[in-house]
Amino acid sequence: MPIKLNYSKKSINKISSNLVLFCDEKYKTIGLKKYVSDNEFSYINDLIKTIDFKKDLHIFEVNSKKKIVLVSIKNDLKTADIENLGAEFYKKINHGKNKEYFIISDSIPGKQNNFLGYFLHGLKLKSYEFKKYKSKNDTRIISINVTGDKNKPSTENQLKFRALEEGTFFARDLVSEPGNVLHPDEYARRLSFLRKDGLKVNIYDEKKLKKLGMHSLLGVGMGSNRGSYLVTMEWNGAKNNSKPLAFVGKGVTFDTGGYSLKPARFMEDMTYDMAGSATVVGLMKNFALRKAKINAVGVVGLVENMVSGNAQRPGDIVKSYSGKTIEILNTDAEGRLVLADALTFTEKKFKPKFIVDLATLTGAIIVCLGSEYAGLFSNDDNLSKQIFIAGEKVEEKVWRMPLHKNYDKLMNSKNADVQNINYIGGAGSTTAAQFLQRFILNKTPWAHLDIAGMAFSKYGGALNSGGATGFGVRLLNQLVEENYE
Repeated sequence: MPIKLNYSKKSINKISSNLVLFCDEKYKTIGLKKYVSDNEFSYINDLIKTIDFKKDLHIFEVNSKKKIVLVSIKNDLKTADIENLGAEFYKKINHGKNKEYFIISDSIPGKQNNFLGYFLHGLKLKSYEFKKYKSKNDTRIISINVTGDKNKPSTENQLKFRALEEGTFFARDLVSEPGNVLHPDEYARRLSFLRKDGLKVNIYDEKKLKKLGMHSLLGVGMGSNRGSYLVTMEWNGAKNNSKPLAFVGKGVTFDTGGYSLKPARFMEDMTYDMAGSATVVGLMKNFALRKAKINAVGVVGLVENMVSGNAQRPGDIVKSYSGKTIEILNTDAEGRLVLADALTFTEKKFKPKFIVDLATLTGAIIVCLGSEYAGLFSNDDNLSKQIFIAGEKVEEKVWRMPLHKNYDKLMNSKNADVQNINYIGGAGSTTAAQFLQRFILNKTPWAHLDIAGMAFSKYGGALNSGGATGFGVRLLNQLVEENYE
């Protein structure tokens, strides 16, 4: 349910509406007396004697019209713990008729750095829903009113949180759209509107891509009656002309598998095969909204992998933008073909400090890591370490997987420079990453994130309620904030 967030400067004592109060981990409540009536204070203290102290959040129903939410704050909470606490608060209040709450910021004990900012950020992330196509849409809104003089997020931090939320929600919106709506033509059109946020957007259509020689990317979209595109989004927020940070995303808006046809079961989920590109788009929008002090470029390849008389066939050989030829042994290994051209183009045109690509690339990474970690493959130890640490901090975790010459040689083709799958089988995620690495031509620090298990959640996670997760936006924003701003 949508959240309406309001701030007021002064604390209001003894509010008749629903209250949210904070206490320490020992549930000391003496400091809360001024915010409630004497009867309410006695009532809460009587009930505290019976609660489960292992839980951090309790709701006391004072009467049919008023609830008091008591949040216990442990010492030295990590920011991710605070966000999860905010998300848990949203879960507790997202039902019933009571839709207005007053958070008393002055009641926050101790000196938890920016506690309320992270708490509200978690709440907002959890509140996301995609109900665009529901004929009977729920128009109710939860109103959160923050009152008090202390502990409120600064204007700068409010802007940062809001930018990150809007970037994440935009990514989730894109992934959630059905394939008949968000086809490559419509996707490219929507990205053109990012210019109003301050991004420089260039859209390369099929005519331009043919002229550039991007036949690896174009081959994937041959079976569709929609266009194929490469879109670049540039943000120049640094005061100098430093090399940009580059982010590249796979944007297969629907993936049938082509002639290497996928099974019908769960094919409907292949609308999210463009989640890597959505992360890049959401990240770039976030940079622009918060005026990040960096130079960055986002590059996405947008195609639709369909079956028709014009579609690419197993056994075809195409020439990539890099000049390398690729033998197509499986048309369902299409994402790497899109990324091959996008990676080389990004490296050659922008000469970036590093390149991070994201893709729902292989089912093998789900077999390996499930939905707990994204697979990380990289040619650079320092970049890998930075991404790993950033992921731990925001709980968008990654696990580094191996690259090795013995895996690389499995991608050699008898008929071309490289083949798009490993004939022998096994190590599907690693050999896919080895394929991608061949298109990094100038030893630019590079990392590949296989997010197939992380981009979409059937059951929901700590900071999402099911569906598209927006995985990677917060991770890469943390990477940039911590190391490059």
